[in-house]
Amino acid sequence: MESSTLLALLSSISQLILLLLLLSPNSTNSSSSCANVFPIAHSFLSSHEMAATLSLLTLSRKRKRTHFSERDSEPTDHDKDQELGGGDSVQLGLTRSPDSFRNSFRMTYSTFEWLCGLLEPLLECRDPVGLPLNLSAELRLGIGLFRLSTGSSYPEISKQFGVSEPVARFCAKQLCRVLCTNYRFWIEFPNPNELASVSAAFGSQTGLPNCCGVIDCTRFKTVKNGGFHEESIAAQIMVDSSSRILSIVAGFRGNKGDSRVLKSSTLYKDIEAGRLLNSPPVNVDGVAVNQYLIGDEGYPLLPWLMVPFVDAAKGSSEEHFNAAHNLMRLSALRTIVSLKSWGILSQPIQEEFKMAVAYIGACSILHNGLLRREDFSAMCDVDDYSLYDQSSQYYRDTSLEENSIERKASVIRTALAAKAKEFQNAQV
Repeated sequence: MESSTLLALLSSISQLILLLLLLSPNSTNSSSSCANVFPIAHSFLSSHEMAATLSLLTLSRKRKRTHFSERDSEPTDHDKDQELGGGDSVQLGLTRSPDSFRNSFRMTYSTFEWLCGLLEPLLECRDPVGLPLNLSAELRLGIGLFRLSTGSSYPEISKQFGVSEPVARFCAKQLCRVLCTNYRFWIEFPNPNELASVSAAFGSQTGLPNCCGVIDCTRFKTVKNGGFHEESIAAQIMVDSSSRILSIVAGFRGNKGDSRVLKSSTLYKDIEAGRLLNSPPVNVDGVAVNQYLIGDEGYPLLPWLMVPFVDAAKGSSEEHFNAAHNLMRLSALRTIVSLKSWGILSQPIQEEFKMAVAYIGACSILHNGLLRREDFSAMCDVDDYSLYDQSSQYYRDTSLEENSIERKASVIRTALAAKAKEFQNAQV
């Protein structure tokens, strides 16, 4: 029986008892009867109201309780037999140990709880049309994260969580929709004050002033038509020194070079129009150095985009600049490695193009969300980042460059090179 119905019934019973006692013919003193009856009736009503309220709270807590067992467990036959909607008895079947959560969800248990608290209203507010799900927010989140973190197929997820394949597919897509729609602000171009902090961090690392980020472009493979047709998606990212993503644009065809991806992006158009990187320049040995980004040799040399020198002589300022340049680029390569370590992105994505882009966006948003929590479960460090450096495969289109702009940029880069040499010599 519903708690609200039980409460109403108990209230009616207590009122009936009160009425019968008041009308009883054996009562010789109505005043005395009333005095004795009211406390009894009130006590009866209050105790049962409390019981009904506690029952209601218990039901609510049961619905929202995190579905983790204290030890590893396999889904029961009852769990496996459940159809669309599953039911709250389905268990995630994980302990709360750090390794268990990092392996399955690429985050700690406390981060999972925090994320579930944020997303719960959004995850529970939508179900498949005509097919309501009886699944807690924890389970919905767990299914979606498991798809992203491990790249498991829907049949594998169905078996793991004891839900049908349509439920697994819905939960994965719903999590991507919620993240890409409601939490896009976790990836946000910094305001001028925040950019100053970004620049200061790069400056303390290399001695180069006014650098506002590192830009890079990577590719994620996709397959469709049963795996017989393979393509790739280009994703352009901009990061700070801590590998936090400041900007991401995904959805370009992978055969497009880095330079063309850049020139097609809103980031390029906003910077060129003066809407971004527009703070006053700093003076470096008499040269006005505007805010700029660091990019690899796949990009054009621009006043706001510094690329490495080609064939720098040993011991020269140019070589010192390239060393500082490579050091700063590590933050972007570390981000790319970390993104490609999400299971869904580590292999060809077997989804339609639009959904594949959503997976890239969702993993990028989660990447920043974890850094906000100082949860480094999904961060990766490797000994050789060159394996993930695709710049040599996508040369810039020099026909798009304007010589006057490149000459201005060269003056700025030369001034920065002298600064890099001075800084590195001071460190010896």
